[in-house]
Amino acid sequence: MVLPGRSSTLLFENEDSTAALPPAAQDGGDDDGATRDTGGGGQENSSAERAPTDRAAPPARRAFDGGHARGRRATSSAHPPGSTSSSGSGPGVAAISLADESRFSSALDALRHDEIRRSKLLARFGLLMGAAVAVALLFLPGDWAMKRFTFGAIAVASIGNLWLYYLSSRVDRFVGRYLAIVWVMNSVAVSAGVLYFGIFSAGSIVVLLGIYFLALGESLCLAVIVYLACAGIQGAWAALIIFGVVQDPGLVHSNDLSRDVLLLLEGLIQLVLIAAFVMARASRRATLSAVTDYERVVRALAQREALLTEARQDLERALQLGGVGRFTGQTLGSFRLGPILGRGSMGEVYEAVRVSTGEPAAVKLLQPASMGNPSYLMRFLREVEVAATVDVEHVVRVLEIGNASAPVPYLAMERLRGQDLAQILREERRLKSAQVVELVDQAGRGITAAAEAGVVHRDLKPQNLFFAEQPAGRPIWKILDFGVSKLLGERGTLTQGQVVGTPVYMAPEQAQGLDVDQRADLYALAAIAYRCVTGHLPFRGKDVPSIMYHVVYKMPTRPSALCDVHDDVDHALQIAMAKSPADRFPSAHHLARAIDDALHGRLSEELRARARDLARAHPWRGAP
Repeated sequence: MVLPGRSSTLLFENEDSTAALPPAAQDGGDDDGATRDTGGGGQENSSAERAPTDRAAPPARRAFDGGHARGRRATSSAHPPGSTSSSGSGPGVAAISLADESRFSSALDALRHDEIRRSKLLARFGLLMGAAVAVALLFLPGDWAMKRFTFGAIAVASIGNLWLYYLSSRVDRFVGRYLAIVWVMNSVAVSAGVLYFGIFSAGSIVVLLGIYFLALGESLCLAVIVYLACAGIQGAWAALIIFGVVQDPGLVHSNDLSRDVLLLLEGLIQLVLIAAFVMARASRRATLSAVTDYERVVRALAQREALLTEARQDLERALQLGGVGRFTGQTLGSFRLGPILGRGSMGEVYEAVRVSTGEPAAVKLLQPASMGNPSYLMRFLREVEVAATVDVEHVVRVLEIGNASAPVPYLAMERLRGQDLAQILREERRLKSAQVVELVDQAGRGITAAAEAGVVHRDLKPQNLFFAEQPAGRPIWKILDFGVSKLLGERGTLTQGQVVGTPVYMAPEQAQGLDVDQRADLYALAAIAYRCVTGHLPFRGKDVPSIMYHVVYKMPTRPSALCDVHDDVDHALQIAMAKSPADRFPSAHHLARAIDDALHGRLSEELRARARDLARAHPWRGAP
C-alpha cells in the first residue's frame, strides 16, 4: 500500500548516486550530509559526496530498519491504499496493514483502549445477566410489587448497557458526559435491583464488581461518583431497614437479625466496597507504572539499535575514505587536490588547497565515467547552479566553479570542520531547548535564502545539517547538498516523475509527488526539530510504503508523551507539521519564533487555538 495520486518513482537521497532498486532490494546505509575524516583522533567533516556501499546489506539492515531512510534508491509506483506495487522486474511491495504497526503510543493510550474493550464486554455481560434475572423472576417467590420494581430496574440497566455498547464500539464515542450518565444510570438501577434479593444478600456482589470495574478506569472523578452512588444507595436502604423504618423486602431478608448484627454486617459491606475501590485504583497505578517502564525499555532498545546501525554504517563509510584518488596531486582551477575525503557512485570529494593562498577547501568533481549518465550530470550541474545563486553563511560557501576548460566538472567549497546533526544526535540523542532554537533559526535562514533565490532543497535531514566550526566565535549551522533541489515554478526537472527525499522528514505533498515550495523544506525542518526535542523519529515503519502512508495521513506520537516538554510544543509542531502546506507557518522566521515560544511555554493563544483546530482532523498519536 503506497499513496493515492499520480504514478511516480521514489528516489531516496541517501548517497550522491542514483541507483534505482526494486522495493525488495532496498538496502544500504544512512547517508551523511558530509564525509567524515577521522584522522588525528577527531572528526572533521566536509561538504562531500557519500562513500557508496556497493555490496548488499545484511537482511537485518534492509528496507529502512527502524524507520531510518537508509536505502540508496528505491522505486515504487503509487497505488491506492490496500493495493500492492512493484517496479521493474523486482517483486512487489506487499500491502501494508496498519494492524502491523504499534496501535498504542503510550501506556495511558494502551490502558484506555483496554478500558474500552472491557466496557464493551461488560455491556454484553450486563445484557445477558439482565435477561437471565428477568426470566428467573418469573419463577422465584416474593412480592409482585417488588418484582415489578425489579423488572423496571432491569429495563433501565438494559438501556444503559445498550448505550454503553454503542459508546464503546468506537474510540471517538467513548468520551464526554454521556459516558458518565450511562454509568450512573446503571449503578442506580443495579443497586435498586439488589433490593429484591436482599440488601444483605450475595446480590451485593454485583455492586462490588461495578465499583471495582469503574475504579480501574481512566476517570477518577467518574469512579468516585459511581462508588458514592452505589455505596450511598446500599447504605441508605440498610439504614432504613436497620432502624425499623421499613421491613426488609428481600427474598433473603434480615428481619430476624438484631440491630447490632445488622450494623456489623453493614459496616463490613461498606468496608468491602471501599476496599474494592482502593485496590482497583492501586492496581491501575501499578499497571500503568509497569507498562510505562516496559515502554521506556522498548524505546531505549530501539534507539540503541538505531544508533548501533548508524555507527556500523559510519564505520563502513570511514573504511572507504582517504587514500589516493585518480586526481590526487593534480590541479583543477585554483586548487591542488589531495587525498579523497568521500566517494560516491557519481563523483568524488577531495581535500584541496588554493594554490595561491593555501586556503583549505573541499573539491567535488564528477567522475569521467559518470559523464555519460544524464541524470548524474544534471544533478551535479543543478548543485553547481544552486551553489552559484545562494549566498548566505548558513549554506555551505562556494569558492569556485569549474569552467568549460576543466577536464571534469567540479565545485570547490569551503572546508568544513565539525559534526553533522546526525552524528550529534547519535551522541546526545536529544538537544537542549536553546540548541533546538538555534538550529531552527539558523537552518531557517538558509532555507529562506534558498527560497529567495528560487530554490527548494527537498532533502533536509540531520545528515544535511552541519554544525561547522568557525575561526572566531561559536559554530554555526550550515545546509549541505542541494543535489536534488528544485527551482520554484520549474517543470520537467532532473527528477521528473520521481518523488525525492528522505521519507521520515518528507512533507506530505512531496510524498504524494505534488509540486513543492519553501513550505516543504519548513516541514522537514519541523520534523527534524521533533527528533531533536523528543529523541525519536517522527515516523517509523517496516518499509517505505508504510512510512510514507503515515507521513501523508497520520501524525506522529505527541511530543509531550515522549519527553518532558510544555504542551505548547505539541501545539507548535501540530502547526509546523500540518498535512496541508496552507496550514503551516508561512516562513522560517514564524517557525523559529513559535518553536522558541513553545519550548518556554509562552505560545500565543491564537496559535494554541489554531493547533487545536488542526488536531481535530489529524490528532497526535496517543492524544487523549
